[in-house]
Amino acid sequence: MTEPRGALLVGSVNLPDAESTMRAAAEILGDRLKRIPDGEVGDRFHWIAFQPDVLAVTEGLERVGDTPFLVKHLDVRPLRIADGVAAADLELPSLGYADSALESWEVFTALQAAGVIAAGTRFQVSLPTPAAVVGAFIIDADRAAFEPVYAAAIYRELDTIVDAIPHEQLAIQWDTAVEFAFIEGSGYEDRFGGAYRPWFDDVWDGVIARAVEQAGRVPEPVEVGFHLCYGDAGEKHFFEPADTGNLARFAQELVDAAPRPIDWIHLPVPIARDDDAYYLPLESLVLPEGTDLFLGLIHREDGVEGATRRISTARRHVGEFGVATECGCGRAPEDQTIPLLETHREVSAAI
Repeated sequence: MTEPRGALLVGSVNLPDAESTMRAAAEILGDRLKRIPDGEVGDRFHWIAFQPDVLAVTEGLERVGDTPFLVKHLDVRPLRIADGVAAADLELPSLGYADSALESWEVFTALQAAGVIAAGTRFQVSLPTPAAVVGAFIIDADRAAFEPVYAAAIYRELDTIVDAIPHEQLAIQWDTAVEFAFIEGSGYEDRFGGAYRPWFDDVWDGVIARAVEQAGRVPEPVEVGFHLCYGDAGEKHFFEPADTGNLARFAQELVDAAPRPIDWIHLPVPIARDDDAYYLPLESLVLPEGTDLFLGLIHREDGVEGATRRISTARRHVGEFGVATECGCGRAPEDQTIPLLETHREVSAAI
């Protein structure tokens, strides 16, 4: 059996800082990686959980509830637009993504200049889709009005990043998770007291149109990829997919409609899914030449043995693919980080 070729680090990595992340990635997985992220260190450790604190300083936005709901030091209470305030008049602050990316870019370039990171490896920046933050942290009644305001703000972050970093050295990943709560129609009630519900009528048209716009916002030759996800708060999905049907449909509709090439698609594989039924819908997925597929089938709990078992099943239904974890590994125990990276290497071939 041919080994999967290459690996993707989805984003978060539970190491102390960007330099530790990049050094470990380069030393353990250098010939498996086209791109290296900074590990989403600092307040980004729990994906978008820091955004409510960022947004709460905005005049005209108010917290819902009087008691902070803390994830470590981050208050994830939802927000609402204050009475009498028009969404278009809100002036959001810097969201923090560009500042973090440019700081980490300096570390990346220094390590690349020192030969730690191989020439040709790109710096990967992961950004949340606007729907993720709006769907997770804005009350139902205000989501439709607030979405364009937040979208404009995240696109400003993106523009700052692509203006500062050479395009041929940069890769942008759109983290697409809340959209799958919309698609599955679970009405998932989250642990923060809210619910992931869409504010647009046609769910599939809505999520694909937004993904197509996000792809188009990234100028070539910057690479763009999509991490399709069912969440991993507490290392658990918010909804367990029956199979890859909705993931494959999303990927196909995106690559067919996108105004530019999509460089990679990543999708999750739950730890229990080594059965043919889970992978069967991927047989109909036709990705263009140059679009890499990564299957998130590596899990810390069963390591190489489990990944190998899931790879064996996937091979019956998928052509060439690379490996990854099903989501970032930033919330896995710290002592599992290096073994997880080593598992990526043991079950994949060099690119």
